[in-house]
Amino acid sequence: MSDQFRTPLYEILDERFRTGRCAVGDDRLEVLYDNCRWAEGPLYLPAWRQFVWSDIPNDRMLRWDEHTGAVSLFRSPAGHPNGNTLDCEGRLVTCEQGNRRVTRTEPDGRITVIADRFEGKRFNSPNDAVVHSDGSIWFSDPDFGITSDYEGVRAEPEIGGCHVYRADPSTGEVRLVADGFDAPNGLVFSADERQLYVSDTRGGCVRAFEVGDGGVLSDGRVFAEAADGVSRFDNLRFDDGGRLWAAAMAGGVHCYDPDGTLIGRLLVPEPVSNIAFGGPKNNRLFITANTSLYSAVTGVTGLPRVRG
Repeated sequence: MSDQFRTPLYEILDERFRTGRCAVGDDRLEVLYDNCRWAEGPLYLPAWRQFVWSDIPNDRMLRWDEHTGAVSLFRSPAGHPNGNTLDCEGRLVTCEQGNRRVTRTEPDGRITVIADRFEGKRFNSPNDAVVHSDGSIWFSDPDFGITSDYEGVRAEPEIGGCHVYRADPSTGEVRLVADGFDAPNGLVFSADERQLYVSDTRGGCVRAFEVGDGGVLSDGRVFAEAADGVSRFDNLRFDDGGRLWAAAMAGGVHCYDPDGTLIGRLLVPEPVSNIAFGGPKNNRLFITANTSLYSAVTGVTGLPRVRG
């Protein structure tokens, strides 16, 4: 689609947003698609120059082709999918809210279940996932997919809390690595993988943990809180300058300096659910927001994905 959002894109709150070239690039958002019910889980596939994302209530995944701009159906039904990522071998990993599991799509299209239970109890509704260079898959498990039939299948929780887990696909082991959340959502490793950042949507904050040997987390602290008291953070991404970009359901896309200062925003006309860097130079920011998929070529570059 060629429609474009032509009001000012950047809100500069701190001079570091300007000097870091965060406000350099497109001055508007490009609308790539606008017929979702709740868009989520954006992921760029560099080998195919394509982009996939989830439309949770419609129980489908969609695909946008970078060469042609065409949008097509990638998978349906899809288990009310949410977050998507790539493992160390480039295979698609998906959090299926409706099926309450984390899966991997094999090269031949088969679906392999990575994790669907902890200590014999079904997860609530896995939401977002990130892959460590050791091959382990870390994912959040809020209850969004079981509170109603809109984003999943209404059900009673079995675990009794909303936590973050680490799954080892080679052994099948699943460990609870962080708790104490109201609703853990987006998660991302720092460049050196020594910290894990997790957004707590209902808690209105982003927490940071030290990652120790064997994937043990410690020293959980609040890295950032919603500046306006109403923003609900969703997923998180780093750029290669160490700045944290957070999707927010109010206030657009928030950008934080490494010291935790909110230095600027990208203003989006809908509640933002998720973001991802992509494109040939990894400097095109894709934004899923309510019904739409947007993009903008930016002056910053996304943090390269760690591979094993």
